[in-house]
Amino acid sequence: MKLVDEAGALAAMRHSQCSVVTVAIDQMMFHEPIRIGNLVTLQASLTYVGRTSMEVRVEVRAEDPIVGEQMHTNSAYLVYVALNEQGRPKAVPGLIPENELEKRRMLDGAERQTYRLQQRKKEQKEAVA
Repeated sequence: MKLVDEAGALAAMRHSQCSVVTVAIDQMMFHEPIRIGNLVTLQASLTYVGRTSMEVRVEVRAEDPIVGEQMHTNSAYLVYVALNEQGRPKAVPGLIPENELEKRRMLDGAERQTYRLQQRKKEQKEAVA
């Protein structure tokens, strides 16, 4: 999980050209085990960008280096907020989709972000009550 967060943060930092902080990690379920001795590869890509926040999808693959078999172990969506030099949220550049898959991922990301914000408001109301 640490590697997933680091890979996601690097993708967000590359896009925003500044420091970022993790604000959310969506559900992470492992579909296949990562065994001792496996080569682990992570691929991180931005799927949605708000004003100061960025959603990153990280895919994890494990490879048995002896037989060369590769398997997808898990994927996760993480949200980062860009920070200025004072540690306050900073606006980030928009995301320009280059193909239909990226357009679909952006729409899905916008839906996930809307859901996250609704959940945050619900939790805040419950904390006050």
